[in-house]
Amino acid sequence: MLTLIFAVLHPIQAQDSTSVKSPPDSVRKFEFRSLPQNAFAEGERLVFDVGYSFIVAGEAVMSIPRIDTVNGRPAYQVLFTVNSTPTFSWIFKVEDRYETILDRQGLFPWRFSQRVREGKYSRDFEAEFDQRNNIAYAEKKQYPIPPYVHDIVSAFYFARTLDYSTFRPGQKHYLANFYKDTTYPLAIKFLGYQRLDVDAGKFDCVVVEPLIQEGGLFKSEGRVVIWLTNDERRIPIKVSTKVAIGSIDAELREYYGINGEIKAKVK
Repeated sequence: MLTLIFAVLHPIQAQDSTSVKSPPDSVRKFEFRSLPQNAFAEGERLVFDVGYSFIVAGEAVMSIPRIDTVNGRPAYQVLFTVNSTPTFSWIFKVEDRYETILDRQGLFPWRFSQRVREGKYSRDFEAEFDQRNNIAYAEKKQYPIPPYVHDIVSAFYFARTLDYSTFRPGQKHYLANFYKDTTYPLAIKFLGYQRLDVDAGKFDCVVVEPLIQEGGLFKSEGRVVIWLTNDERRIPIKVSTKVAIGSIDAELREYYGINGEIKAKVK
């Protein structure tokens, strides 16, 4: 849903280098970024109908069931699952599960796991991110990563916190996405505004397109377009993507535990 991002440390500006000295490395304190946001919180649960052509082929669920503590810091457990219906499974069975542990204050991932089962295609992947030392551990190897690198799920939730009111159509926001053994550029392209009517209601939306090279939520073969509520919640209302078996749309059916009023909902 990357210009390699933000500085890890906030440097100290010295007025006079001869009179003000930096502390030695042994006592210098590491500080992560702090990015306050109102888009989501623990307890959020979003349920989508996944449609293939005119058929409801499955159900997708995005949820934040609890808060973990990782490296002494609170972090959201974020889950994303996609499962085909029993009827559609006879044609093309899907059982996908993604999990990321997302730092609550800094909005970067500590861990990521993926279990994909789509027809005859399967893929399991896990990564741990040492965000202090900029190292990813995956498949028994370690890889250098830029500061605050994302997995694809954490990147999606980070995109929900952006203020698109300042964007022009075509403007992009850049992130970095680690998958398998490589950090890929990931651009979030702002397309414009649209009012959308789904089972969960009618909403005014911002429309964005993640320009994904690898590690997507689907085994993508074309464009992915996402509609988010045009308010602070940035709730995903619809995701339209192209996968191995054709075009698939996921539309919001119901939602729970939203972090405040959905002002973009049309009454």
